[in-house]
This record gives sequence, C-alpha cells and structure tokens, in this order.
Amino acid sequence: MQISFDPDSSYAAPPVLSVTALNQQVARLLERSFPLTWIGGEISNFTRASSGHWYFTLKDDAAQVRAVMFRGRAQFAGFIPREGDKVEVRALVTLYGARGDYQINVESIRRAGVGALFEAFLRLKETLGAQGLFDQDRKRPLPLFTRSIGIVTSPQAAALRDILSALKRRAPHVRIVLYPSPVQGQGAADKIAEAINTASRRAEVDVLLVCRGGGSIEDLWSFNEEVVARAIVGASMPVIAGVGHETDFTIADFSADMRAATPTAAAELAATARTDWINSLAADCTDLRRAMRRTLSEANLSLDNHTRRLVSPLARIGHQRLELLALSTAITHAVRAPLNRHGLALAQLRARALRHRPDVRALRAEIASQQRHFSASLASQMGARRHALGALAAQLELLNPQRTLERGYAIVSDAHGQVLRVPTAVKAGEKLTLRLAEGSAEVGVASVQAKLV
Repeated sequence: MQISFDPDSSYAAPPVLSVTALNQQVARLLERSFPLTWIGGEISNFTRASSGHWYFTLKDDAAQVRAVMFRGRAQFAGFIPREGDKVEVRALVTLYGARGDYQINVESIRRAGVGALFEAFLRLKETLGAQGLFDQDRKRPLPLFTRSIGIVTSPQAAALRDILSALKRRAPHVRIVLYPSPVQGQGAADKIAEAINTASRRAEVDVLLVCRGGGSIEDLWSFNEEVVARAIVGASMPVIAGVGHETDFTIADFSADMRAATPTAAAELAATARTDWINSLAADCTDLRRAMRRTLSEANLSLDNHTRRLVSPLARIGHQRLELLALSTAITHAVRAPLNRHGLALAQLRARALRHRPDVRALRAEIASQQRHFSASLASQMGARRHALGALAAQLELLNPQRTLERGYAIVSDAHGQVLRVPTAVKAGEKLTLRLAEGSAEVGVASVQAKLV
C-alpha cells in the first residue's frame, strides 16, 4: 500500500520546540509561579568560585535543591557559609537552561533562626527596660581624668588592637588592664559577665570597656544575654559598651552607662586626648603665672610697709650675740669648777689607795713552793698505788677459774645449773653439763662411786 503526501494540503504539523526554547519557557513559568520566597535548609557541597559566585546544595532530611548566589549578592551576605550550616535564603525558583536543571537563585542569605533571635532580643529589651536597667538617671558619668582603663574582650580580637592603638595615640599615660573573655560561642555570655564581675570586685580601673568587633546577630548574641546586662549594671565603675558597628545595637549597649558606635569610639570616650590635657594645663599655667605675679606684687608692697616699721636686724643680732657670749662664758665656768674639784679629790684617793696596797710577792712565792711540794707528793703516792694495784691484779689472775679450766679441769653442774662438788649429789642416769675451757658438753652418768678411804 502506498501513501501519498500532498504538501499543499490543509493539514499543519504542531510546531517543534528546541531544547533551549523549552527550557526558557519552563524557566519563565517557574519564575512567574514562585516569586521571591524564604527557604530554610542545610548547606551542602558549598563551592566559592574564583569569579566570586557561590554554588551549593540546600537540603533537608527528605530532599535537596541546587542553589547559586552570584557575586553581586554574595558580597553583602555578611558571612561565608560552611558545610552543615543551617541557613535561610530568599531565592527565586528557576531553571538553568544549559543543563535543564531546576535550581534557585539566592538573593540574600542569613543564618537560621535570626528572626527568632530578634524577637528574643526585643522581649528581653522590654523586660529589662521595665525593670529600670536602662533608665538614664541610673547611669553614671565618666571620670574627668582617667588613670586606668579596663577592657573586657578576647585577646585575639581585632577590636582589642584597635582600642590599644587608639589609646596609645590619644592617651599613652593611661594604664590598661585586660580582663580576657571569649566574645562569641557557647558559654561566652557567662564568661563575659564573670570578667565584668572580676573587674568590679578588684576595683582597679576608673572605667571599663566591654567591646568586640562587628558581626552577625548570632556573633553578637552573647552581648544580648541578661547575665551580661546585669553584670554591667552591677559594676562598681562606669561601663562603656562598644559592640559591633554603628548600626549594631545590643542589650549591653542599653545597659551600659555610655554606648560607643565602635570599639575605637569607646576608647576615645574613655580617655581624653593627651594633647587636650596638655593644652588645658598650659592655659592653667598661664593663669597661675598671672595670679602669682599679682600676689607677689602685693606681697612686696606689704613687705616694704613692714620693713619701715621694723628695727634693724643687724643691731638686734649684735645685741643677741653679746648675750649669747656672756651665757657661754658662765656655762663654761659652771661646768669646769666641779670637774676640777672632783679631779683633785680623785687623785688624793688614788695616792692613799697605793699607800695601803699590800705586798703579795712573798705570799705568791710561798704558794708556788707549796704547789711544787704537793705535786711531788701526789706523784709519789700515785706510783705506790699503781704498784700495789698491779700486785693485786696478778693475784687475782692466779685465782681466775678460766686458768684452772685451761689446765684440763672441768666444772660439773646438774640440769638445774647447780655446781656439783660431792658424788652423793649425783644419780645414775642423770644428765650433767661439763663446762670446759672452750665450750661445754653434756654427759650421762652410768654409775656413781663414793670416795674411797
């Protein structure tokens, strides 16, 4: 069967779309159907291209969608997302025509829960405001002349470097005390409050700065905690809060005695510039010089008036010198006369003592002679007694039982240690102990014989 086709017939085939046209129509359809909307999810497969565009996947437990944020929008994000971050994006649903992939174009991004944090901020602000923590009449003025400044911030924070640079430039004479504390993260609020309480307890500074640099609302949230606000209110010295940038407001700003737009501004508020003090002191010195000249002029006039009424000092001094010389002469005579009298009496007594002093030389010679005689007699007696002692020792050595044992004799004792002298004290079969010259021996008695007459 043959089928003929007439190109001139009235039948018209449906139009054929190219893939590009199809994807463009689908993209327009999606963009019209889904206007800009907020979408929440978790960051995955985040890539930051060299062009500055961000490419990532936004996912939840059951689904995911590709997302792109172009450089013009990404530069205003305020933070760079990381893998696993919970975020909320305001995006346009569209189609990437080159691949036909459904995706979202992100216009803005924020960390998840920012809206809830702002609501919590407003609630806490209202509560503490009702309790009077933000009242102006409660806030203390800053000291006129600051000698020492305390800083509550992180030692690694850029804000600390800005503060130190500003104070070094404006007031290098001010002593600085750092109370280190983390300024963000879990538990940071308690650490900040603890640092403030430590500074309050030590009371070693005139004013306290509570500072950190800018950041998102989550980064600054430690300064929105009630514990920090109450620590600031309870501080024993005025507190200046310099948290974030000029547009950032925290609970700490409202609680502090003064708010600074930035940490550097807090340093400028805490200490008057040294040049200002020097200029003020120079003006005061000029005023003092004028007042001193005026006072000296008036004193000179008064001195001239009194001089004309006074007696000549030279005449008064000459008269007093004569009186002093007379008194000195009288005192000299009054002291020397008793000394001379007592010296003469002492010489007479010394002469009398020499006359009555006995001659002891003969007595000393007699004592020496008797001492020599006594020594000779004592030596003779000691020699005789040593000789007699030697004779007695020799006799005692002859009677020593040990010498008898050494000649072959033995001492016989029974089981009770009694020394046996007669045969009648010995029984047959009894155990006896023989003490010899060296050691002892135990023997048994076979028989006992009486002494033969």
